[in-house]
Amino acid sequence: MEKRFHLKEHGTTVRTEIMAGITTFMAMAYILMVNAGMFAELSVVSYGAVYIATAISAVIGTVLIGLLSNLPLAQASGMGLNAFFVYTVCFGFGMSYANALVLVLVDGLVFVLLTVTGLRKMIFDAIPKAVKTAISAGIGLFIAFIGMQNAGIVEANQSTLVNLRSFNVFTGGITWADIFPVLITLMAVFVIGALSKKKVKGAVLWGMLGGAILYYIVGFITVPGFYETSVAPNLSSDFFGAFKDFGSMAFGKVFTEGFDFSAYIAANGETNFIVTFLTSMLAFCMVDMFDTLGTLYGACATGSLLTKEGNVPNMDKAMLADAIATCCGAVCGTSTVTTFVESSSGVAEGGRTGLASMATAALFFIAMFLAPVAQLIPTYACAAALIYVGVLMMANVKDIEWSDPATAVPAFLTIAFMPLTYNISYGIAFGLISYIFIKIFTGKIKEINVGTWIIGILFTLMFFLTH
Repeated sequence: MEKRFHLKEHGTTVRTEIMAGITTFMAMAYILMVNAGMFAELSVVSYGAVYIATAISAVIGTVLIGLLSNLPLAQASGMGLNAFFVYTVCFGFGMSYANALVLVLVDGLVFVLLTVTGLRKMIFDAIPKAVKTAISAGIGLFIAFIGMQNAGIVEANQSTLVNLRSFNVFTGGITWADIFPVLITLMAVFVIGALSKKKVKGAVLWGMLGGAILYYIVGFITVPGFYETSVAPNLSSDFFGAFKDFGSMAFGKVFTEGFDFSAYIAANGETNFIVTFLTSMLAFCMVDMFDTLGTLYGACATGSLLTKEGNVPNMDKAMLADAIATCCGAVCGTSTVTTFVESSSGVAEGGRTGLASMATAALFFIAMFLAPVAQLIPTYACAAALIYVGVLMMANVKDIEWSDPATAVPAFLTIAFMPLTYNISYGIAFGLISYIFIKIFTGKIKEINVGTWIIGILFTLMFFLTH
């Protein structure tokens, strides 16, 4: 271990690294349940299949980043990117689950190419700072909105499009069985917030588990027929059923079905397909890249791991691990794998080397065999995690210069369009396009670099040719 991870050089011990790895796992284990629940909405792939795909890709990504970069970080299917996959590419654009996996695979391959050739910096510089800063905040609002919808906190309304659901059990025609799960979600969010304030490790996971336990206790005591409608269906799963579903529904679908876009082209046309494919792949790649870069800097800064020049040590190797893990995730049947910001919790616990990553990966491997148990976590508990992740992702708005309209308008449109149009790529598109227009009309057209023009034009074509 000393030879591989250089523990003495980093001033750490095996025990400290293992504890840090356990802490990181506790902080991000919720992704197994949340990701599986989100993908299960597609109906063509089961909860168990995606649970296994998420666990396997997390193991691969976390081992890779630990061995290649010797950093105490962990990877799994990224929040935001999974929402983009399910709600934008599949439900919004109408691509199949397998088709969307191709976009993830291409994203990973492009990411590998950009990392190996050094072109990553050119793409990174092509996105205005205001838009880059706003992307995570917009995704946070989008994810929180999805959580509120899944929990039934907000619902469709004909006049205002969206509305708070009624809690009136006395005269509103609403039953206790309808609203108690919603109350459970809200309580779980409050508990996660309180635990996080107290700096409890794994606050999101504990909040989810607490919400799940409370959901079953209240349901059993107060709702007639609760067992038959809410418990029995989930108990029917066996420990090997998830692996069977993984093999038949998810693994390798990107190759066996993914490259057949004939159904999409027949319904939308070739031009629509080409533009949608390019812009969606670009959105996957940009969000993945910015998310990874931001997480790497943030996590390493937490543990004073940055170099004297203020750079992430072995950053190219860490980015390469991220890219390879994304390709593996696509083969397994899940969305883009990225470095998790929750890795900061393990770094704060004292993690300094890749040994912490090995401990996290080992726990993800063990968790792989607990799919039937994880399936008992209700949607309402997972929704609480989504809402709180939204809270965490809003942090970057403080870095936006709101007093400058040239910065504020692109940033605001990036943030607002994501949840309000139910589409992450639309937010990035309007942020970029508004940035270009403001630069043109303020006489600063020379400040727009070539990469920004190309990406802006691609997104503009998306609107005129695909809708």
